[in-house]
Amino acid sequence: MANQFDLNGRVAVVTGGAQGFGRAVVERFAQSGASVDIWDMDIALAEKTASEVGANVRAVKTDVSDFASVEAARDATLGQHNKVDILVNNAGIAGAIATVADGEIGEWQKVMRINLDGPFFCCKAVVPSMIKNDYGRIINIASIAGKEGNPNAAHYSASKAGLIALTKSLGKELAGHDIAVNAITPAAAKTAIFDQISQEHIDYMLSKIPRQRFVKVEELASMAAWLASAENSYTTAGIFDLSGGRATY
Repeated sequence: MANQFDLNGRVAVVTGGAQGFGRAVVERFAQSGASVDIWDMDIALAEKTASEVGANVRAVKTDVSDFASVEAARDATLGQHNKVDILVNNAGIAGAIATVADGEIGEWQKVMRINLDGPFFCCKAVVPSMIKNDYGRIINIASIAGKEGNPNAAHYSASKAGLIALTKSLGKELAGHDIAVNAITPAAAKTAIFDQISQEHIDYMLSKIPRQRFVKVEELASMAAWLASAENSYTTAGIFDLSGGRATY
């Protein structure tokens, strides 16, 4: 049985919450008593997920790479719930596998817009209301690639390294409030993102993990549940490893 964290009365936003890591987090938060808004581009899948998870979950169509869309989603969530207590920046893409020399500039820009600009836009949109309420928990889903750098995935690795730095900077900015900003750096999981990468790259990632398996989405959701709770009252600007022993720094 999973440990229980009290999220009763909390309002959470999970970007990219329709599937993968995001859906697991949505499920765990809803089970813990939170009301959850899924901010996702795939509104049909997000609505399906919301209907399957529970009545306290709803879908809001959001393009995290477009600040106007993020602002509209924020206004929709605040209009419904009057606050945002928890933000999980989970939406992300792998991008096409290629060397720096062969990679397309447009592909680099697309990955950066979603993986790095997106969390920045979401934080920028919701932080003022968190400051007003003197409470918030922000969880950024980074990657072990942001610590170590994966070959043939410079765009993805760089975007996640940037997200780690954003976490540290924002955590320090907000340390005077009861707002915690932390990141999780998971190893890869068998989610839809695997459809974007080659078997060779999947095998490479697995070969680096001492546990000799990929992380389960439920394992990430478990860590996120504690980071999202009021019990996480001191740690901020922290990076939490979930890499099966690949990196312990």
